[in-house]
Amino acid sequence: MKCEYNDGIKVNYSGPLQITKGDEVNVFIKEALIPDDIKSDLDKALYKNSCGDLRKAADAVTDRYGNRACIHE
Repeated sequence: MKCEYNDGIKVNYSGPLQITKGDEVNVFIKEALIPDDIKSDLDKALYKNSCGDLRKAADAVTDRYGNRACIHE
């Protein structure tokens, strides 16, 4: 599932999670390393096909890890 928002944030959740916004935000988390609480929210957003819910989950990720993170191992 991919969503783009008016403020330039792009979220791609297709197993791994990628959140980008120009040079300001670049977060990548491998699927197996997404925390369970956030993964649950992402899966709910995917099930409901809700970009609004996907954005809430993405905001929770950037609140937890900051605007730059690469979690892959």
